[in-house]
Amino acid sequence: MATALTDRPGAKARIRFVRMSASKVRVVLNLIRGRKVSEAIEILQFSERLAAKEVLKVLQSAVANADHNEDIPQDELLVSECFADEGPTLKRFRPRARGRAGRIHKQTCHITVVVSRLTDDELDELARRAELRGTSRATSKRSSGGDRAARVAKSRAAQGADTPAEVDEPEAEVAEEAEVAEEAVVDEVNEAEDVATKADKAEDAEDLSEEPAEAEADGEDAVVDSADADDEDAPEAGEDT
Repeated sequence: MATALTDRPGAKARIRFVRMSASKVRVVLNLIRGRKVSEAIEILQFSERLAAKEVLKVLQSAVANADHNEDIPQDELLVSECFADEGPTLKRFRPRARGRAGRIHKQTCHITVVVSRLTDDELDELARRAELRGTSRATSKRSSGGDRAARVAKSRAAQGADTPAEVDEPEAEVAEEAEVAEEAVVDEVNEAEDVATKADKAEDAEDLSEEPAEAEADGEDAVVDSADADDEDAPEAGEDT
């Protein structure tokens, strides 16, 4: 006969005077009741209700009590009991029209969480399931790897034995192609430099050929100017010398 959850070794924690109604807290407690502690913590961490934060604090306190007082690790615990009792109601008022007052009831509650140890049979079942999950994952990985290797071998056989050799070029051929490409680039650079040198020489020759012509033109202009000056200095016919 299985032992009741309350008869199992465990621990509990309680928080009092929580500024929240008991009905709102009970909605969260119903989500974690009877679950393992690890699953309950995940549910509370991802819950969007404000009461989940308070319940998570109480659950972690109960787990710490079980570990410290009973030497029970977290992996062997489950949430055996959890409930919320109504606490005292704080009465306040809000001013209303014509001198009246509106009532405000601020409810409180007390949250209690009890964690208990799993039985040996339950722990053995959990270990067996974990082992099966690990074995199934390893088998799936091996099967997927074998299928992939078979597909690769089949595709290579379909393409032919010469295709991989043609695809994988030898290192010597690659090095020769690199050297040829480098030599081609060097030849292009040398040709460009030769063309630039020839252009500079042609420009220098044109400059040298233009200089004598300019000098001759300047000499002719000087002769003409001297002749004009002599004509002006010569006495006109009929003038007395």
